[in-house]
Amino acid sequence: MLIQIRDITKTYDGKIVLDRVNLMIDTASDSRDVLLRGPSGIGKTTLLRIMAGLETADSGSIEITMGEAAGGGKKLRVGMVFQENRLLEQFSAVENVACVDPMISRVRAREALGKILEEEALDKPVRELSGGMQRRVAIVRAMLPASDILIMDEPLTGLDPETRDRVINYIMENKGRRPIIIASHETEGLPKMRELALV
Repeated sequence: MLIQIRDITKTYDGKIVLDRVNLMIDTASDSRDVLLRGPSGIGKTTLLRIMAGLETADSGSIEITMGEAAGGGKKLRVGMVFQENRLLEQFSAVENVACVDPMISRVRAREALGKILEEEALDKPVRELSGGMQRRVAIVRAMLPASDILIMDEPLTGLDPETRDRVINYIMENKGRRPIIIASHETEGLPKMRELALV
């Protein structure tokens, strides 16, 4: 699949946030993973939300020119980690992951979560978990359903160095051929990725 982001522009209250941003992602390429760089407020989150179909650009386009999602096919399926965790706080970690897709059983959700989350945390309401634990639940929830692309906005927030390394390993080992686009100030431990700097 070939995803082409062409001349994406977005303004808020007359201020240009994104100015003709271009990016091409070829899912067959070895350099399909992208790290978005740039200071806070430069538009990284806005670009990710436009790519996920949650916001509309003022101008420009995102075109899928190859693969099943191209030209009248199915819509691009996105696995997304938001800046905020957006979990159902009264639900357990397992329930938060299992509820997003009927194809994901609680057994499968528990197994995936168990790779990066402590056993005693799996069945607690997520409101009782630390911020770092909640972040891990949000990451598994985004990754486990079938998707065409993974988009992650500051996925490593709130993780200590040891946990961060486990989470990075989990992401890279379980993303398969899906391209991943990460916006992150914390880049230590991330594998080498193609960089797109927003200025």
